[in-house]
Amino acid sequence: MINIAKETRINARIRARELRVIGAEGEQLGILKTPEALKLAEQKDMDLVEVAPEAAPPVCRIMNYGKFKYSQRKREREARKKQKSAGLKEIKFRPTIEEHDYQVKLRSAQKFLEHHNKLKITMIFRGRQIAHFELGNRIIKRLIKDLEATGRVERGPYRERKILITIIVPN
Repeated sequence: MINIAKETRINARIRARELRVIGAEGEQLGILKTPEALKLAEQKDMDLVEVAPEAAPPVCRIMNYGKFKYSQRKREREARKKQKSAGLKEIKFRPTIEEHDYQVKLRSAQKFLEHHNKLKITMIFRGRQIAHFELGNRIIKRLIKDLEATGRVERGPYRERKILITIIVPN
């Protein structure tokens, strides 16, 4: 594939006197004077594109520049679609969580881990709940045990003021 920079010179913007010209099908046309190469490209109803300006003499290619740029943008868009950034998802718990709510959040956590996201589990204590820190710790330990098939603990559980945090990464 040809790597063409943003400041690519095409047609009349090419400044060199002589150019090494490559044809539309990739064949070598040799070293030509710039006006001669431009005339050749014009006859084929295509553009003369400077591919390697640092070479001596500079290398130019006869091609349909608009079509080339379009296909290049399309390839870049496809590459971005296939790119997956592993995000950080967070699920918040309270020490007084009921069983059904726990199961719903557990399923969400499993789904996040299956989609290759890191998971931050936050246990929030309010007011006097901090006196019963072991309840929150017990829930987090249970959650870690339930998630061991899909993820493993990266860090935690650790405490920041009135919050207990655990980070789980996918297996």
